[in-house]
Amino acid sequence: MILYHGSNIEITEIDLAKSKPYKDFGRGFYLSADKSQAIRMAEQRTSILLEGKPTLNEYDFDESRLKDGSLKVLSFEGYSAEWAEFVLKNRDISVPQPCHNYDVVVGPIADDGVTFQLRRYKAGFLSITQLIKELQYARGITFQYFFGTELAISKLKKHGIDRRTD
Repeated sequence: MILYHGSNIEITEIDLAKSKPYKDFGRGFYLSADKSQAIRMAEQRTSILLEGKPTLNEYDFDESRLKDGSLKVLSFEGYSAEWAEFVLKNRDISVPQPCHNYDVVVGPIADDGVTFQLRRYKAGFLSITQLIKELQYARGITFQYFFGTELAISKLKKHGIDRRTD
């Protein structure tokens, strides 16, 4: 399968140390099988940083590795209480990180207002059911692929880049 990472630059080497902590599944390298979603991420990143060009970094990944036992994998089939609690734990700055030891995590992308919604949940203003609804991605369910270890990164093969010119 081809996975995409939207950025403002070409990524010549994946460096997990440059990944930001407290993301949905923790500090790691995030990709999507949805090219249009990755394009939106590239445009957003370029807009925020005010430098570079929206760039899709494309990688080949043998998806059989998700089930062959060569990687420790956690997969969420959709929005659920388990998914919301996992996101909450990874985004909580009071929880020592990393808070899990999975090589790869696959699951839905949380909506951009995740930090606000998680604070509301922790304060008791939302039930877990309400939290799940609030975290659902506004454009419909889109899955993200988290690669959080050097072992996982070694399974990605650079496929190419696509610099957006429009």
